[in-house]
Amino acid sequence: MQIEDSIIVGGGPCGLAAAIALQEIGKTPLIIEKGNVVNAIYHYPTHQTFFSTSEKLEIGDVSFITESYKPKRNQALVYYREVVKKKGLRINAFEKVLDVAKQPDGLFQVTTNKHTYFTRYVVIATGYYDNPNYMNVPGEDLPKVYHYFKEAHPYFNKDVCVIGGKNSSVDAALELVKAGARVTVLYRGKEYSPSIKPWILPEFEALVRTGTILMEFNAHVKKITDNQVIYTKDGEEKEVRNDFVFAMIGYHPDHQFLKTIGVKIDQESGRPFINPDTMETNINGIYIAGVLAAGNNANEIFIENGRFHGEQIARSITDIEVKGDNK
Repeated sequence: MQIEDSIIVGGGPCGLAAAIALQEIGKTPLIIEKGNVVNAIYHYPTHQTFFSTSEKLEIGDVSFITESYKPKRNQALVYYREVVKKKGLRINAFEKVLDVAKQPDGLFQVTTNKHTYFTRYVVIATGYYDNPNYMNVPGEDLPKVYHYFKEAHPYFNKDVCVIGGKNSSVDAALELVKAGARVTVLYRGKEYSPSIKPWILPEFEALVRTGTILMEFNAHVKKITDNQVIYTKDGEEKEVRNDFVFAMIGYHPDHQFLKTIGVKIDQESGRPFINPDTMETNINGIYIAGVLAAGNNANEIFIENGRFHGEQIARSITDIEVKGDNK
C-alpha cells in the first residue's frame, strides 16, 4: 500500500508549478504523467513559437532565458526539464491514471495502469491537448485525416487541406507551404480570427493574396473522401482535391474522466465545479490546475495564468491542515 501526501495527475507546466507550490508548504507531491515531462508541449509542431514571452512561462522562480522574445518549443522542453531537475520533482512518467475514488477513511485511491496509491489530496492538471474536437462528418476517420500537425516535410508536392482558421491552422498552413505542399484552408468563419498571432497574420494574408494558399471563408465541411473534401459555401456545394487533411479545429478537456471520478461539470460551458479562490472541486480534497478549469474555453487559461493555480491550492491545503479539518 503506497501512501503519498499528495498526487498530481499531469506533468505539464501547470502540474509542475502545482508540485513546486506544494513542496513549499512541506509536501512531497508525486506527479503521475501518462507521457513524459510536458508531454503536450512535446507534441506541439516541431517549429512552434509560443504566443507568450519566456518570462510568462516561468515556474518555480527558475528563470527562462532565451535569445528571442518568444521562445520556441525546443527551448521550452529544455527549460521545463531543467526545472524538474532543479526542484527535484518526483515524476512517474509513462503511467496513466485510470481512476480516483474516495475511501471511507477520507483517503483517495488513485489507480493507474501500473500501481495503486492512496493520498489525502489530488490535483488534476491534465490539460486538454489530448482530446481533439471532431466535426462528426463522413470520412473523418480516414487514415489521411489528422488532428495534430508535427512537421511539413512528408507533404512535399502534395495537395493538403487544412480545416480551421485559428493559430494551429495558420501555423500548419505556413509550414506546409514552406515545404512545397499545395495548401487549401477551409474556415467556417467570415473573416480572420482575432486570436491569430499578430506577427504571422501578415505573412499568411500575403500568401492568400498571391494565390499560394487558397483560403475559403464560410466553408462548412460536409464529407471527406479518399481524394476530396466536400463543403458548402453560401449554400453552394463545392469540393477540393487533396491527399491529406489536417482538421485543426481545437481541443477539449477530458470531461468523461472528471465525471467518472465525481467532479461535476457545467453542461453548457464544460467547466468543472470549482471554488475559484482555492481551485477545489465539489469533492473535498480534489483540486484542478491549469486550462482544465476553463472548460470548453481553452482561450481563457494558458500557462501564463494557470501556473499560479498551484499557489491557490497550497494555501487551501495549508488552511485545511491548520484548522485540523481532514475532511
